[in-house]
Amino acid sequence: MRAIDRKSSPERAIPNTLYITKTITYICGMKRVIILVLLCLPVLSNAQWAEKDRSQHKGDIYIYWGWNRGFYSNSDIHFTGDHYDFTLYDVQSTDDQTEFDIGTHMNPGKLTLPQTNFRIGYFFHEKWNISFGFDHMKYVVTPGQTVDISGEIDIRSYYDGVYDRDEIVLAPSFLQMEHTDGLNYLNFELRRSDEFFRKSFLSVSVTEGIGAGALMPRTDADLLYFGRNDEYHFSGYGFNALVGVQISFWDMFFIQSEFKGGYINMPDILTTNSDADRASQDFFFGQYNLLIGGTFNLGSWGKGKEK
Repeated sequence: MRAIDRKSSPERAIPNTLYITKTITYICGMKRVIILVLLCLPVLSNAQWAEKDRSQHKGDIYIYWGWNRGFYSNSDIHFTGDHYDFTLYDVQSTDDQTEFDIGTHMNPGKLTLPQTNFRIGYFFHEKWNISFGFDHMKYVVTPGQTVDISGEIDIRSYYDGVYDRDEIVLAPSFLQMEHTDGLNYLNFELRRSDEFFRKSFLSVSVTEGIGAGALMPRTDADLLYFGRNDEYHFSGYGFNALVGVQISFWDMFFIQSEFKGGYINMPDILTTNSDADRASQDFFFGQYNLLIGGTFNLGSWGKGKEK
């Protein structure tokens, strides 16, 4: 068998300093949202609620919305279809941050442009809650990188050949791949919350939990010379664990910071407009999340309305 070296274009390096700068800019932008929420809280706190020991959470419902920064381990990606079957090894990837802007990040009509998180949960115990969430991450295969390839391509193209751990550059004519609309993780979580500080209207608690769910990405893949298939599709599953800190005001509104990490396996990714074409990959992921939310108790709220 013959092996063909396709290392014909230079690897495009992405400077670490640029990535760090974008991260710092993103975090600084989040501060504006936090300040806006803090300014609104004293007005919102005038709402009439029944008296309740708010250190006890049983029966509470919470909802939050926020934004994430994603990190991914290298991944082997296996592509199969009519007349090709090959694997790319240790493929690097990044998330895809949207430059912070109040008009974008706080606009309900542009919910999927930034990387976002939504969750609703119910406290069935004083400390334990179960929740459902939607993590809208974004995953982009780093263009221009050089990777190893094994397998065979026979489509009458420049890339035809038999490969055995040969090097190949991920040029636009060969592969551009991303889950940017997005790497959607629909998941259920079991969480525990422990308050460790309370002073007047302010309380601080730590939360931790585990979860599992399904991946429904919308994958944009330009593979060889085939047209893309960018439909939403249940492609696999994931597991995760998390830890976070919540700062609550008047036991109704909160700001929460958390780190989530886990494992994703997608054995059935749509790639082209042919039903025979598929990709599969698995990798570890990490998220840093900054969240804004509210807590309420339906029973206490109803009693307060009756007074």
